Amino acid sequence: MLQCGAFETLLIYSSYAMQKPHFSTASCVAVVLVVLTVLTSSVRAQAESSDTVVPEQMGHGALLLRTDQTGRYREATALSTNVEMRVTGLIASVTVTQSFTNQSNDWLEGIYVFPLPDDAAVHGLTMRIGKRTIKGLVKPRNQAKRQYQQAKKSGKRASLVEQERPNMFTTSVANIGPGTKIDIEIDYQQTVVYADGEFRLRFPMVVGPRYIPGRPVAASNQSGTGWAYDTDQVTDASRITPPVRDPRQGPTNRVTLRAEVDAGFAVAEIDSPYHAVQIKRKRDHRFVVKLDSTTYADRDFELSWIPTIGHAPRAALFTETVDGEHYALVLVMPPNPDASERSGPLPRETVFVIDTSGSMAGDSLRQAKAGLQFALDRLTARDTFNVIQFSSTTRQLFQQSQPATADAIRRAKHYVTGLRANGGTKIAAALRASLNGGKHSGRLRQVFFLTDGSVGNEPQLFELIQSRLGDSRLFTIGIGSAPNAYFMSRAARFGRGTFTFIGKLDEVTDKMQSLFAKLEQPLLADIDIDWPDGLPVEATPNVLPDLYHGEPVTIVAKLPQPPAQIDVSGRRRHQPWRFTVDAMHGKTQTGIGRLWARRTIRALLEQPGSSSDDKILLQERVVDLALRHQLVTRYTSLVTVDVTPVRPRDRRIRSHPLATNLPKGWSYKHVFGALPATATDSRLLIIYGLIFVILSCVGFWMARNRA
Repeated sequence: MLQCGAFETLLIYSSYAMQKPHFSTASCVAVVLVVLTVLTSSVRAQAESSDTVVPEQMGHGALLLRTDQTGRYREATALSTNVEMRVTGLIASVTVTQSFTNQSNDWLEGIYVFPLPDDAAVHGLTMRIGKRTIKGLVKPRNQAKRQYQQAKKSGKRASLVEQERPNMFTTSVANIGPGTKIDIEIDYQQTVVYADGEFRLRFPMVVGPRYIPGRPVAASNQSGTGWAYDTDQVTDASRITPPVRDPRQGPTNRVTLRAEVDAGFAVAEIDSPYHAVQIKRKRDHRFVVKLDSTTYADRDFELSWIPTIGHAPRAALFTETVDGEHYALVLVMPPNPDASERSGPLPRETVFVIDTSGSMAGDSLRQAKAGLQFALDRLTARDTFNVIQFSSTTRQLFQQSQPATADAIRRAKHYVTGLRANGGTKIAAALRASLNGGKHSGRLRQVFFLTDGSVGNEPQLFELIQSRLGDSRLFTIGIGSAPNAYFMSRAARFGRGTFTFIGKLDEVTDKMQSLFAKLEQPLLADIDIDWPDGLPVEATPNVLPDLYHGEPVTIVAKLPQPPAQIDVSGRRRHQPWRFTVDAMHGKTQTGIGRLWARRTIRALLEQPGSSSDDKILLQERVVDLALRHQLVTRYTSLVTVDVTPVRPRDRRIRSHPLATNLPKGWSYKHVFGALPATATDSRLLIIYGLIFVILSCVGFWMARNRA
């Protein structure tokens, strides 16, 4: 009513003004522009205030319902997520509840692709419909898929959780009746990261769009419902590219989160750097954290806590006994370097690689450029360096690394300032340019990779890193609100480096300073774990990596009996180092067996390629471990099926892939191209046309009167 009244007022004013002798064409134009502004605001406000969408604002495969507004629709399935975290010491047990609500009159199948931590041991599935509760079981992937499809066809409610990547899963829910809500509870466990005196726990919330290389295969052979076709290089591309919601419509998938932490020691600081939270401290070193406001699944959540001075652990041992088998989780923090060890960094060849693809547009590229500018300032006169940018093509600042003179650094900073984001994320070419597989005597060769890691061909890239690493060290720096932590962390591990995450611009200085300070300190090499004599131990990892200052030694093992003590040894600056962990002071903790199985499976799957017979034996061992510990893997899935058919035989079921949000700070235009025109845009074009006609008529009328 207010908008209509304003329009009428403008018309009255226009009629009155045009009767005045001093009224000019310029005045007419001004009046018309005011009218245009009011109408434009009205149309946009109407569109933005509605919870409906136009078809162009939904991704591939979305199912929409008609509304009373002409040309506007709403999504058939509503999704919300609740997260409950329980942390004890170094282990987090998490329950993720996905609520699917059918807002249509049809029977639906909801399909949702979502992220979890790449080290998550996913082991539980519960389907709830009203008061009914159906527990899931882990089964071989093909068997679970067949059981789900049979239940879907016969009209039974069913759910299926499949792993696409270690950090990406798909939930499918069949036969959601009209007006029905189905809750899917997924349980997993993970270890809390402890490094540099700080504990950190991350929960990813959104799957960012992936760059998919290769030639598309026939449309009839697609394996999923995503926006990308399967290709000869990424054979499951359509399963890892869920539809992406147009950001003009606003976010979807509201998230609530609660974390209850029993740190086991006095805590000085608690922080959630990317979300507003409520923090309630309790007795006995416990605290509870809740998301403070309405949150949508568009960026990763992180929680960190820092021990009070003097309470930081030097070592920790947790044990668990399951079915007569004993498991241990060991953490040892190497001592800080003394003054005699701070002799300064060795001469280095430093290669900085920065991602300038379309997914980096906006906040991500600003963070990456700020981090790279900071890194350039850390170079010394003894160093050489180069800068490589990559997107659809790869370009180097210098043909080969140059001495870090003031002029060379100035040129590099100017080069970095001018970088712009556009194109695809072709990481393989950048890896070939930065890793030459050679030996570099007398000089440390360090490669810093600043990227969001939004690619779908991770296995091929891991093989490339391993084949071309030589004596270089690869350090990955994850940029943006939702980086591909699976790719970033494993690339760093294969590259014998570290992974650093930068989630916002004001973290750049602290995170980069901490990284470079770490690299300039002596590392701990040749690490070994001495278990009690005579005990056959299955430990993971089998070979411990070199560690930098502030990083703990962490290992999970399966033993025939609980150990009395564990000795950790290594070498610092060619000097021996040893530490003993007394098992008498260890704590009992559930979930260690599953974590051991998860890490063992990861190690098995990361073994170099071998014969087909070896691969079959490998798959059989993975399936055996996964079934015994009830874990979701590449070869096993969780499935639940209700016993009673609920969908009438004469009613069809319609599949509905749920759209995900674009990660916060990303540019839809730079990832997918120009945004499509919507019904709102069309109405605005009509208004502009009408205004032009009115303006022309007024001008003609005024000219005629003057004549």
